[in-house]
Amino acid sequence: MIERVFVMIMDGAGVGALPDADKYGDQGSNTLGHIAMATENWQIPNLISLGLDKLITLPNFQRKGRPRGAYGKAASSSPGKDTTTGHWELAGIVLEKPFPLYPRGFPEGIITLFEKEIGRKVLGNISASGTEIIQVLGEEHLKTGYPIVYTSADSVFQIAAHEEVVPPQTLYKWCMLARTKVLTGEHATGRVIARPFKGEPGLFYRTAGRRDFSLPPPGPTLLDQLANSGYQVLAVGKVKDVFAGQGVTRHIPASGNTEIINVLRQGLQEDFRGLMWATLVDFDMLYGHRNDVSGFAVAMEEFDDFLGEVLQFLTPRDLLVISADHGCDPTFPGTDHTREYVPLLLFSPNIVPTSLGIRQSFADLGATVCELLKCPSTLFGQSFAETLFGGEGAR
Repeated sequence: MIERVFVMIMDGAGVGALPDADKYGDQGSNTLGHIAMATENWQIPNLISLGLDKLITLPNFQRKGRPRGAYGKAASSSPGKDTTTGHWELAGIVLEKPFPLYPRGFPEGIITLFEKEIGRKVLGNISASGTEIIQVLGEEHLKTGYPIVYTSADSVFQIAAHEEVVPPQTLYKWCMLARTKVLTGEHATGRVIARPFKGEPGLFYRTAGRRDFSLPPPGPTLLDQLANSGYQVLAVGKVKDVFAGQGVTRHIPASGNTEIINVLRQGLQEDFRGLMWATLVDFDMLYGHRNDVSGFAVAMEEFDDFLGEVLQFLTPRDLLVISADHGCDPTFPGTDHTREYVPLLLFSPNIVPTSLGIRQSFADLGATVCELLKCPSTLFGQSFAETLFGGEGAR
């Protein structure tokens, strides 16, 4: 009987363009497939042992024996290709409309209203890289005290401010004002993000004080269903923010893959019943968005090393799930997310090695976890729990 589920999301690690990718300008994208083609002697044996080679082409690799886990890929039933949409759908929520995007910056009325709420002007209001815009506008920010507002290809309203000019608690207050007073109705962006930074002109750097202020999910998610059934729901790092705290019984702060992996390592040794969900953010944030193929490949190797530890530690009461929330192909033009299938790699010592095929929705994962934990579910999605254990897993 499964009692603990560990969900590890490789942020941005898609496995091939969805059929409607052309609507997003993403036809031909394949994050992990293109990294494999560009990386000589890519060392990811544990992901391969779970069946990743069945989802992408790995040059010069020939499998001996069958995968040790269940493997497949899932399509998104929701429009869009952003973090919030992907996470919500994995947890059983399918959106009918995408979150609003602002490739040319926010409307004047939105900026004016925000300036009125915080009592000062803003700088920027463009779509930009967060690391670059603080270098360009950071010095003016120091002189004026005006926060830097920018967006990206995601549905985000980001506010950057130097910690010595605007204390983080003030920045968080401004973000909450933007979330509750400004970005509502048709302009309800998926997330408002606080981006504190430090340093001096030419040497500005972002700090670990980032906070995301997300819209609450429009209905109960996997996290809510489990929490309401008495299970523990442990959210690592930004996962709590993505779900606006709903259904989270314990938040474990962590930023960056190294910290997140250390939290997961500790979590594997805890005696709890329920779900631990962690999203490894560096794949997307540090490498996908920066077109850093080699960095992405090395980060995957580091995760794979940790995965070797995990596979040895798991007991028959545990289920490991490895997936993604969208693609972020570092070989693709631009630095946007890409509309892709996400991998589904699952393992438990008693699992039946099998192909899950192509699932029609990310939400099939949430439905499966609910069934395995014997949790009443109102989630979208079709469970594949019986496939995992030959009909025994959900009993």
